Amino acid sequence: MKQPSSKYNMIQEILEKTESEVEKMSPVNILIAGKTGVGKSTLINNVFREQLADTGIGKPVTKHLRRISKEGVPIVLYDTRGLELQQKVQKQVMKEIFNLVQDNKHSSEAIHAVYYCIQANSSRIEDMEIELIKEISEILPVILVLTQSIGKPADAFSNYLEDMNLPVAAVQNVMSEPYEISDNYVIPRFGLKELIEKTLQLIPKESREAFNNAQQADIERKAKAARRWASRYVATTFGVGFAPIPFSDASVLVPMQVTLLAHITAIFGISMDKSTIISIIAAVGGTGSATMIGKTVVANAFKFIPGIGTIVGGIISGTTASIVTSALSLSYIEVLSIIATKEKNGESIDLGLLERLMRKQFKKNIKMNRQKLKTKDLEFEDDDALKDALNTYSDLEEEKSPSVPFKKKMVRTVSTFIKNHLSKK
Repeated sequence: MKQPSSKYNMIQEILEKTESEVEKMSPVNILIAGKTGVGKSTLINNVFREQLADTGIGKPVTKHLRRISKEGVPIVLYDTRGLELQQKVQKQVMKEIFNLVQDNKHSSEAIHAVYYCIQANSSRIEDMEIELIKEISEILPVILVLTQSIGKPADAFSNYLEDMNLPVAAVQNVMSEPYEISDNYVIPRFGLKELIEKTLQLIPKESREAFNNAQQADIERKAKAARRWASRYVATTFGVGFAPIPFSDASVLVPMQVTLLAHITAIFGISMDKSTIISIIAAVGGTGSATMIGKTVVANAFKFIPGIGTIVGGIISGTTASIVTSALSLSYIEVLSIIATKEKNGESIDLGLLERLMRKQFKKNIKMNRQKLKTKDLEFEDDDALKDALNTYSDLEEEKSPSVPFKKKMVRTVSTFIKNHLSKK
């Protein structure tokens, strides 16, 4: 195996490989339809990362259709305008949609699905909208998204639409943003994860990776996808055929680990800059040359892996390399989950705390034996690992700044209550 050169820049390599991985993704294209004021922009900003409705580049493609995209985010959204105007305009909008679908058919710009948004508490759908939905459904799969779904009227409206047997793929109630009832009581957002799941069932298989990258509503889904990929990569890279190497040659592992970390970063699709990656890598490997990073990562591992012996004269077997790299990937996934959660909530990220979190999680994960690590790789349903990382980061935050706003505590409490209540049904 070839050792990286002395000029090898691990951080830059991760950033460049991540960008390359995202560019290789097959983009997903979604049409967002609905009247003005129903909450389309709010939905976009909460389902997808980077505040797309506000920061994405919006280019008119027709009089009533606007194309929204952003570099580095493998999704294109088409937003409709003018649906609340007279019937003549609505017919023109439908014609523009039909032409867009036909013109982009069998290309990378092909539309995959439609979100037709209706405000749930209006409790009404006009004949014009029913006709429009039926026409769009003839050429594209449609999900009726009931925005601002608060209380029983929203549930009743959803049931009413279901009973109408419209030719749509699904009806989904959502609350895109937390709803503040009082200073001390906040209803958390809901329905977005279900919308993600229903969308993934409609879009082509080759575009699902891009959609998962672009969405921010289901962080656990990103973590699960990253674990699946990391588990396969570690098994194939350090399995049968991996020749043991002396500790002095530990740097040969670094390019493999860079490939691993870059692919995981691409799966998550979060805004990573050099300073963030430096903080994370510094926690387990320092920020020096590849030789130093490789040795430091393995040296840290030798301290905690039971029965592995000492570094002096140590041999890195496939099993050892597998444990070290699995622990590195799992810890990295847990830290990226925190970053993604913070970004979704519009909260700032403390790089010092991230570094401490990475160190803590790596220490926990490296102590597991191979079987436990493999089991953890496959834990998808009840993600205790992500809860543990979130709790650890919260503890670190409170150590640094002990006072937690009462409002934030209430959001946590209400969120937990609703989640537990729904899980019992």
